[in-house]
Amino acid sequence: MIWCWFAAPKQTANFFVPHERFFVNKTELIDFISSSADISKAAASRALEATIDAVRTTLKKGDSVSLVGFGTFAVGKRAARIGRNPRTGTSIKIKAAKVPKFRPGKGLRDHLN
Repeated sequence: MIWCWFAAPKQTANFFVPHERFFVNKTELIDFISSSADISKAAASRALEATIDAVRTTLKKGDSVSLVGFGTFAVGKRAARIGRNPRTGTSIKIKAAKVPKFRPGKGLRDHLN
């Protein structure tokens, strides 16, 4: 689920009620993109998929994606560590991992506050 920070006051559906906290799924995000950009839902879906694929591919290479005013997607590294199985209490080794991170930009932070 994606938390929606943009709210279009002119929309009457419950989805776009301003100043309320709500979650948006991919279909609702595609609907919003198609209506605000005045394009078909199919085109909005392709645009969203292309954007997600571009971010995913760039992160897979180890690079970051910076969208000025919105934020930066980057890859973080989680070190290997020793964990504990909560059921048995035995120690287990947890492998190192790469994790996606998002750092919001000034424009997004200002919009929310």
